[in-house]
Amino acid sequence: MGQARILVVDDEPFNLEIIAEYLADCDYSLVFAKSGEEALAQLEAGSFDLVVLDRMMPGADGIEVLRAMKASAPLRDIPVVMQTAAATPGQVREGLVAGALYYLTKPFEPESLLAIVRAALCDRSRRLELAGRIADHGAAMRLVERAEFSVQTLDEAGALALTAALVCDNPEPVAIGLAELLVNGIEHGNLGIDFVEKGRLKEQGAWKREVARRLALVENREKRVWLALWRQGTCRHFRVRDEGAGFDWRRFLELDPERAFAPNGRGIVLARSLAFTGLEYSGSGNEVHAWVDQAVDYIL
Repeated sequence: MGQARILVVDDEPFNLEIIAEYLADCDYSLVFAKSGEEALAQLEAGSFDLVVLDRMMPGADGIEVLRAMKASAPLRDIPVVMQTAAATPGQVREGLVAGALYYLTKPFEPESLLAIVRAALCDRSRRLELAGRIADHGAAMRLVERAEFSVQTLDEAGALALTAALVCDNPEPVAIGLAELLVNGIEHGNLGIDFVEKGRLKEQGAWKREVARRLALVENREKRVWLALWRQGTCRHFRVRDEGAGFDWRRFLELDPERAFAPNGRGIVLARSLAFTGLEYSGSGNEVHAWVDQAVDYIL
């Protein structure tokens, strides 16, 4: 992806100036809107990679803008960072339900803004890359009845997710979901990078370096994450298993409002809500089953 184009929406000119200052040294193209109505007009008129959206505005507020975006096919996939002083769990949950997966509490530090913007743009870039690569692959995977694979690195996880998803009629969201599960198996399962540590590494821009460092350690060199897939009638069943001790997966099936402000912790939620008809962990959490029912129109 080239220079990212970001729409910044806030009814307070001072807040727009602050965000412009915080992002001045980044290679982003910023467009500003002072109301929800102006934001929707800008979105309809141009192409954007991210929206930094104020929640509390006169007229059409941030929630209304977000709901309008999610109701529009051309706009629904644009990630939204909701910036707000309304940060009670109930208010955050309302935003999450409306489709905001990234949050900033006013007032925020420059580092917090940069970390959450980078995370949102990285997620979008990965989705666009997967979509493009899917178009380049053949349909031979549709003939697969049963297969098993193993990966060790992040690059291998991305490539395998793309290939395995081709057994489905709508492979793009499935590729995103499988990539999240495989990466989770590598970083959390096999390498022991937990939620808090990953958040710190993401903010420092050091996550990939740390994954590579741990993969090179003697105790991790033979560890793999396994993906099995098979056909069951109209369903495509996937099983991902890592060699770790597991984790408290129940905490990550929904995006808790307390984690909405972190740059990470959305992978399982995205996989569960956007990629699969169903998703279930078993045992300690080092094995997860996901399936796609081709007869169900489930993609949002």
